[in-house]
Amino acid sequence: MAQLLTKAEIHKLANSLSGWTVEGNKLQTLRKFKDFVAAIEFVNKLVEPAESAAHHPDIEISYNKVKVTLTTHDAGGLTQKDFDLAAIISQIV
Repeated sequence: MAQLLTKAEIHKLANSLSGWTVEGNKLQTLRKFKDFVAAIEFVNKLVEPAESAAHHPDIEISYNKVKVTLTTHDAGGLTQKDFDLAAIISQIV
């Protein structure tokens, strides 16, 4: 099981990610796209990195908006796995 990060570690790592916020024990980003099709294309691009990392985000889709939430459920909070996947997701256009 992945090790939970301390508040200081979370703060440091969160500051290195643009467009992500820490909400309780979750790391979140909201992306807006031109339309529904573009939003779904983005979500489809999340499949391979999530599968490769064996770490799967919670995803909410509302027309042209996609909210991605990361937390390590089995650890009960934020771990390095969340920030590693967030960094990969941040690179997806």
